[in-house]
Amino acid sequence: MKKILIFLVISILIVGAISFWYLNKNSYSKETLKVEIIGPEKITVGNEIEYTVKFRNNGDVRLENAKLTFEYPEYSEPEEGNALREVISADELGTIYPGEEKTFSFKGKIFGRDGETRTAKVSINYSPNNLNASYESQSSLTSVIKEVPLTFNFDIPSKIESGDQFSFRINYFSNMDNSISNLIAKIYYPDGFEFISSVPSTLEKTEWELGSLNKAQGGRIEIDGRLVGDIRDNKTFRGEIGIWREGEFVLLKNISQNVEIIEPSIYIIQQINNNPQYIANPGDSLHYEILFRNIGRNALEKLFLIAKLKGDAFDFDTLKSDQGVFESGDNSIIFDWRKVPSLQFLDNGEEGMVEFWIELKDNWELKDGSEPVIDNVVYLSQISKDFTTKVNSNIDVITTGYFNNISFENTEFINSGVNPPRAGETTNYTLSWDLKNYFNDVNNVKVKAKLPNYINLTGKIYPNNCNLTFDNGSKEVVWNVGNVEAGTGVLSDKQKKQCVFQIAVKPNQNNSSTKIIENILIEGEDQFTGGFIEQNSLSLSIDSGGNFVSE
Repeated sequence: MKKILIFLVISILIVGAISFWYLNKNSYSKETLKVEIIGPEKITVGNEIEYTVKFRNNGDVRLENAKLTFEYPEYSEPEEGNALREVISADELGTIYPGEEKTFSFKGKIFGRDGETRTAKVSINYSPNNLNASYESQSSLTSVIKEVPLTFNFDIPSKIESGDQFSFRINYFSNMDNSISNLIAKIYYPDGFEFISSVPSTLEKTEWELGSLNKAQGGRIEIDGRLVGDIRDNKTFRGEIGIWREGEFVLLKNISQNVEIIEPSIYIIQQINNNPQYIANPGDSLHYEILFRNIGRNALEKLFLIAKLKGDAFDFDTLKSDQGVFESGDNSIIFDWRKVPSLQFLDNGEEGMVEFWIELKDNWELKDGSEPVIDNVVYLSQISKDFTTKVNSNIDVITTGYFNNISFENTEFINSGVNPPRAGETTNYTLSWDLKNYFNDVNNVKVKAKLPNYINLTGKIYPNNCNLTFDNGSKEVVWNVGNVEAGTGVLSDKQKKQCVFQIAVKPNQNNSSTKIIENILIEGEDQFTGGFIEQNSLSLSIDSGGNFVSE
């Protein structure tokens, strides 16, 4: 019995030793298939980076049915055609023989804030030859975002009087090597801020879609508003810029700036052509008067007043000022206390005034979807005040005359008679009105004109619905155009506004020039300014040679 017991113990030990040797021979640690990710320790946002996955079979048997899974860091943009989670199948990966080493590369862009970390991960599943067991080797690489080559900052006054309207800007600029798309800017206003308008405009008032930026491209957001608070309050404006990735807003940069509410010492108002709420028209002559009053406790001495004009509508060659000096570099007018007595010494409660004259251009081009406004920023004794003046749309009608027969689409106008017209004889002409509206939407537009008493309409009109009327008594012809979108007649993607009609001319006597149509007036309601537009257009005559002449 004792011998049997000893035999059993020895047998158990032998079996245990064999099992231990077998399990150790066939166990596979991470070192059996060593895998690592080689990549940058520091990341520049928006630049393409490359991850290299390297693995080696350190075992004695070949590894089969291997599958590699690579996961890009969160908020990545893999190279075109790749997914955030890339899988390399067993067919592509192949058998991994003892001692064999393989590498795969993965490229993409990483996004995030300066100082954030991003981790790439890799795993390889495999089975050793002649074993049904499956094993996995893993590795990861964490990198730090060290540079975000994107400029994002506020241009905002540091001190504001409570209740004053003011303007500020958010500037942005990309210096990334590659284009960045789906950019979003967000602004968070302090308590007491009232949003008035922005360029570009936005319905949300706090968020702007900036689109795509290439290297060395940028832009700005201009915001008008009003800030209310107690004296010495500090109000904080905050901003963020980022992109949408995987349905989430990925923050790239954030900014903040404090604005102090200060006690007013000077009250400044502006009036143009004796009107503090003036609405300008293209071609206007403007008389600016800037009035200021000392509402502080102490007298003010040796002041400078600067009026800085902004807007493409200004014709700076026409600027005149008896007391100010114009600086063309930044389009500012400087009023020196040495020339303006009220700036030399302004006691408590006293008032002063400076003035200048300038004209607006008849026409100019709006840039980047900007609005037709002119700005004057007045600086006086550490106080700045921004005055914005809206400009009515430039709307015009072009009158063209035809004597030869002419067709407009499928409508033919057949003219007859002698040209130039002779006394007692009837000559038919065709007149075309083509409307141009440059800046703003204008509603209830009408074109009015007078025909001489020797001219009548024949009733030939194109199109039939152009809503043309004629009063035989007053000889007034009216085209009731209706609502006209900005860009009509100017931009190719806007529907053309045209009215064509035929007239019968029978002069009482022969003249060197025969008036055809005169006193042409365009009127309407500007939807941006809220103003009423009245604009004259050129009359049309026929000279002794039978040619149409605009006057």
